[in-house]
Amino acid sequence: MCGICFSRRSFLALGAAAGLAACTDNAETGRSQFVLVSDDQLTGMADQAWAQVTAEIPRVRDPAAHERLARIGRPLAAASGRGDLDWEFVVLDSPEFNAFVLPNGKVGFFRGLLEFARSDDEVGSVLGHEVGHIIARHPAERVSQELAVQAGVSLAQILLSNGEDGGQFAGEIAAALGMGAMFGVLLPYSRKHELEADRVGVGLMREAGLDPTAAVTFWERMIARQARQPKPLEALSTHPADERRLSELKAVVQAA
Repeated sequence: MCGICFSRRSFLALGAAAGLAACTDNAETGRSQFVLVSDDQLTGMADQAWAQVTAEIPRVRDPAAHERLARIGRPLAAASGRGDLDWEFVVLDSPEFNAFVLPNGKVGFFRGLLEFARSDDEVGSVLGHEVGHIIARHPAERVSQELAVQAGVSLAQILLSNGEDGGQFAGEIAAALGMGAMFGVLLPYSRKHELEADRVGVGLMREAGLDPTAAVTFWERMIARQARQPKPLEALSTHPADERRLSELKAVVQAA
């Protein structure tokens, strides 16, 4: 049996040291970020995710659609300074109004959203937002936050189980901490990421020679389309409220 015994203070000290060691400054976001995973680790996970997504959702058969998306996306990728990534812009054959980016530089753009966009500049506003997530290191931050939450809840359960009263209800308390972590950490970071990606995306559009005002017109039409659809409270959503997002986006576009 191992003779080493960690006290509660030791656990907390180790957690604090790990947190400090994982904090890095990001010039694009202008803030310190908590990152536990490397870009290589993220790329490996992203490769698997991309293979799964493209296996489940086929690419559109029209080569012109892919060529158009790549033509709009390439200057944005070049402006990102992430030439180390194998950027690929793919139109997926789904009517959904959605797009996503993976840490390996793969961008999925759903057919429904491409058909909704009225111009290359509007398409570029979406692509700029997605590329913005990458250079702001949002995927690394999100994965690190989730890992930290999982480890934190497990650590709390260990500490509580050693207490005189906490041990009896350790499972219930840990479950409550998990809920608090979800609404107190992960979702606010998601909302912050969306607003940051909007801001970074506008800068990328300018560098790529696209019109940033298209981001405003695109979101105005998206909001009008969604007006009759039920929306969750912002506190329970991973995305900022439409009105707030549009207001901040207008401010960023007008600032330059």
